[in-house]
This record gives sequence, C-alpha cells and structure tokens, in this order.
Amino acid sequence: MINKTVGSAERALEGVADGMTLMLGGFGLCGIPENSIAQLVSMGVKDLTCISNNAGVDDFGLGLLLQNKQIKKMISSYVGENDEFERQMLSGELEVDLIPQGSLAERCRAAQAGVPAFFTPAGYGTEVGEGKESREFNGKMHILEHAFKADFAFVKAWKGDEAGNLIFKGAARNFNPVMCGAATITVAEVEELVPAGELDPNAIHIPGIFVQRIYRGEHYEKRIEQRTVRKKV
Repeated sequence: MINKTVGSAERALEGVADGMTLMLGGFGLCGIPENSIAQLVSMGVKDLTCISNNAGVDDFGLGLLLQNKQIKKMISSYVGENDEFERQMLSGELEVDLIPQGSLAERCRAAQAGVPAFFTPAGYGTEVGEGKESREFNGKMHILEHAFKADFAFVKAWKGDEAGNLIFKGAARNFNPVMCGAATITVAEVEELVPAGELDPNAIHIPGIFVQRIYRGEHYEKRIEQRTVRKKV
C-alpha cells in the first residue's frame, strides 16, 4: 500500500506558487486546515485565488492571508465576519465571487467526480446567473455552472492513515470531503495519523485515492466563531 505521509507542512506544500488556485476546507472556523494556512503565510505566496466557504476572521484562518495581501480573489459563500475582507472588497483591492452555498459545494463535488458542469436552479434570475447558459427542466429554469479547477486542495480531518484514508468529525464534514480529489493535488492534515489498515473501513469518509499527501498537524486552536452562552439564572 502506498504511504502518502509527509513529515511536515513545509513538505506537504511543496509546489505551491504565486498565482495558483487553492481550495481550503472547513465550515466557518470549524475543520479548517490551520497548519496549511500557517505555512502559506510563512511561504509568502501571493496573487492566490482561494475557494472556501468563508474567509476566516480578521486574525485567524484565511484572514491571515488577507492581512498579508496574499489573496487576489476569493470565491466564497459567506464572508460576514471579516472586517479586512470587507475593506479590501469595497476598496477594489480584492476580487470577490459570491456563490450560493449549495452551488459552491456542488462545483467542488463535480470536480471531484470528473463532471465538467451541471445545471442548477440556484441563482437563476439574479446577478449570479447573468451571462450563464440557462435551460428549462421540468418547468423550472436552471443555469449552467462549471466545476472548479484548482491546483491544490487543503483539507483537515480528525483522523487519517498513511494511505490517505480520512475520517472527519462533526461540521468539519461540510466542505472538506467534497474538496478531496477536486484539485490536482489534495493535501490532508489530520489530528491523529495511524498506520494503514488501522481504520475501520466502515468509518472512512474519504478513501485515500482522493489524497496525495497527508501529515499530522499540531497546535490546533479550534476557535468558536460566534460563542453563545446562556445567562446565569
């Protein structure tokens, strides 16, 4: 069995260069590839196009890349918690493509499955659908959306093995799984890395065929984006 383990984030991100298109998994601040993002910051690569459900917050996640002006374009669904993102977008420093969340997920999944494009009703009759081919199916109008083309996909899993098989936990399953295999190279960072064959095959969410590199991450903060607690009674 092929061992896809690399010893560090530095080795995992070898080949990342200026101007590339990157996918980054996670939902809000849950299940984001913190170590890979930190390495991107350290590398100083710039003019990146980043595909991610959200853009992090001002001092965490993709917000760190935005602070360093490393991102040229964001392709996202939700970006409401990042003041620096708002400033760059309104000033014209940052290109932004806002996509319905389901369409964003499906464009990743289509790339993973090798499907070049698909029709969806989401966005028809709005700015999202302007300039796109449209067709009627079963009495309802749909627009044509194309699968993403990305150079690297960075995902974060709870547990993985040396062959690249992955298990996600909770809300981290929202975007990480569909980004696996949706780029030329998929890099997975995991909290726990075990020898190949130790994971229960029935528990595996993503098979190793979709992953090219895997490494064990460390020092995860696991921040809560909007912490809400009950008042004392």
